[in-house]
Amino acid sequence: MTPKRKQRMMLVGLMLGGVAMAVGFGVNAFKQNIMLFHSPTDVAAGTVKPGQPFRVGGMVVEGSVKRSDTDLNVYFELTDHAQTVPVSFSGILPDLFREGQGIVAMGSLDDQGTFGATEVLAKHDENYMPPEVAEALEKAGNMPGTEANYGSKTVVSP
Repeated sequence: MTPKRKQRMMLVGLMLGGVAMAVGFGVNAFKQNIMLFHSPTDVAAGTVKPGQPFRVGGMVVEGSVKRSDTDLNVYFELTDHAQTVPVSFSGILPDLFREGQGIVAMGSLDDQGTFGATEVLAKHDENYMPPEVAEALEKAGNMPGTEANYGSKTVVSP
């Protein structure tokens, strides 16, 4: 092999090694920052490890919202009508947050099985449900009917 050919092979080898390292770093960064969605049924089944960040979505259980009198802590339960997950959140909830409504919360489980939310997202109008929540409720077989009303007349019926 001539010296010029050896030099070219070495350069190609270094370039391929550099590209492989860049791809490896990109995949590692993506893997560490990905936040998966789980339904309350998945969480209750134990598919999520405590401390692992993820998103959970479902309907806020009627009568389950308990607000602290001394600070911004809020405790409520989230359900997909098959299983229920207790959620704790410290902060200001969105204005659209209420019982019986679909939400998505981001955070992680603690050792007692309570989901510690760092962020709570509520739907933006009465006919919208986050796609992940709708899919989880359909999977559980408990998708509530969506009915659109205009005044006293029903214009869309499920």
